[in-house]
Amino acid sequence: MNLELRHLRVVCAIAETGSVTKAASTLGLAQPALTAQLQRIERILGGPLFERDRRGARPTALGELVLARARVLLPAMKGLQDEAARLAGAGDPLGRYRFGGVNSPILGRLVHRLAAEQPQLQITTYASWSVDELAQLVAGGRLDFALTGVCGDASPSAEFGLSWREVAVDPVFVLLPQNHPMAERDEVRLGDLRREQWVAAPGDGCFGDCFAAACARAGFTPRKVYETDVRGCVDLVDAGEAVALCQATFRPVTGLVTRRLAGTPLRWRLLLGWHPDAPAARAAEAVLETAVAGYRDSLAPHPDYLAWLLGHPDFGAQPSTAGPLGGVRTA
Repeated sequence: MNLELRHLRVVCAIAETGSVTKAASTLGLAQPALTAQLQRIERILGGPLFERDRRGARPTALGELVLARARVLLPAMKGLQDEAARLAGAGDPLGRYRFGGVNSPILGRLVHRLAAEQPQLQITTYASWSVDELAQLVAGGRLDFALTGVCGDASPSAEFGLSWREVAVDPVFVLLPQNHPMAERDEVRLGDLRREQWVAAPGDGCFGDCFAAACARAGFTPRKVYETDVRGCVDLVDAGEAVALCQATFRPVTGLVTRRLAGTPLRWRLLLGWHPDAPAARAAEAVLETAVAGYRDSLAPHPDYLAWLLGHPDFGAQPSTAGPLGGVRTA
């Protein structure tokens, strides 16, 4: 026989009441039955748990050890049962959200909003540089949603059968050192950066082709392009070794500035994807609304860009839902 939670409850009841007889009454058992159960528990654990005399039952050293563990385990199990009951009765179609993201600027804000609005949710995240990998994980039921982006009017591969909805469209910015000669401009022409070296985060999307095509239209071929993670990109720009393309809502970094590219030669569309036959589809509209709200949150540190958006309604979150910067479009 293995030790079970009900055995720990018996041990705690005897310790709390100070006698087997009183514990039996508390647990609604006959005293001989509880005595026999205690003996079985002691055989499992290899020794007596209580010293018993006319004054009652007092824990032995082994009993104190078991009680110490039981007083941690039993409340933890009760908490688990209570949380499970709340989750089961909350009416949420999933009870947990599993998000995948490709260098997403709003994933943290989306998770924060969901956790604040629905504390009972179990939320996990998974990062990848590959849109196809995330789409495959969603299609296979290992993720519920993918938050990613594409350039221009492109769409993710239809191979995996996902539904994609647009959260927002932003012009692509350039990340410069604060002491760069063009850092004082409100916007920078792509052609004026022809002599720069570039750095970019990895990925298998369409953006490399879009960037090369935009440079060709501006009359040049980009020089050396480093590839590293986001932190490495920031370090190379800060060192003056390269400049980088970045999203309009890129978090401000001391010593660096972001500037619009004149004429918006590059656009980035932020998308939320899910499988239409998966349970996540029932929650998709609500998650989409929260993603749009998370996008709005990301605009707060960028008042200049927010002011620019008010005069450029084709960018930002689209007005098909409430609010001048709210809404989504089908990808």
